[in-house]
Amino acid sequence: MRAVVTAFSPRLLRALVLLCAHLVVALIALVVIGGVTRVMEAGLACPDWPLCYGSLLPGRQMNLKVFLEWFHRLDAFVVGVALLVLGVVSWLRRSQLPGWLPWAATGALGLVAVQGALGALTVTHLLEASTVTAHLATALALVLGMAALHQALLGSLSPEPLATPPLPWRLAALLAGVLVPAQCLLGGAMASRWAAERCFAAGESCRWLLLHRLGAWPAVLSLLLLALLSLALPASQAQLRRLSLVALLLVAAQVGLGILSLRLQLALPAVTAAHQLVAALLVALIGALWGRGLLRPSSPAEIPSIAPSPSLYSEALRG
Repeated sequence: MRAVVTAFSPRLLRALVLLCAHLVVALIALVVIGGVTRVMEAGLACPDWPLCYGSLLPGRQMNLKVFLEWFHRLDAFVVGVALLVLGVVSWLRRSQLPGWLPWAATGALGLVAVQGALGALTVTHLLEASTVTAHLATALALVLGMAALHQALLGSLSPEPLATPPLPWRLAALLAGVLVPAQCLLGGAMASRWAAERCFAAGESCRWLLLHRLGAWPAVLSLLLLALLSLALPASQAQLRRLSLVALLLVAAQVGLGILSLRLQLALPAVTAAHQLVAALLVALIGALWGRGLLRPSSPAEIPSIAPSPSLYSEALRG
């Protein structure tokens, strides 16, 4: 007779799923606050790093711009501490968790260390455009990866292995996962050079604005293809269908916000901030699709153990 022992700890997994969910929210907030800081021209409101005016809380110098930059750093610090906790727990309790989790947590911790170093360079290099863009790229990679990790952990809690979606859907998800963050980076590269403002004011750097507008088409079409392919998914993969359709709704909102911000010539920071928020949500949603549809989350391991069976007892008695 085979006795089945569940190797994973459901209670520990649920706690880490909750931690990862909070990390996804904190990372999205980090991207948005960073964008708002740029829009408000507050990137150098704290002239030193890692402190702000030489203190943890610059009370006398505090104003809106200083608060934005200070809170951006605070959010990054909280994310770093949470990822450190995730990494330490994943290694210490690795026998009760999926085997890939400690390595994924270590990779995320490495990314956030790079993110912190790039954050320091954005201050010391006085917001140099390529450094700011690299800073955004690392943040988007963290959003994408942490959302995927969260969904993969959720899949590990499922009593049965998740079915693999059809190949066309998986290819479309991969394509969207490349094109959407690339479009976000084009927007970041444009913003870090103040290209849109310069184009409206003096007709300079308009090529960056044109590239960002042209790059929107492949990203939109990839999400449209993903949504159409999701309609053919079986009922057991209804969650993937819902997420794909939500992504299509988000990209429609993103296009509308982009058009509105251009018509307003970026004069309304709230619209620009909303544009950045939807972009971060899209990246997180694609990460969730990757974690649920592309990665193969581990199921609770079944460890067979040999227990005496009735036939063995009967043979022993006959002997």
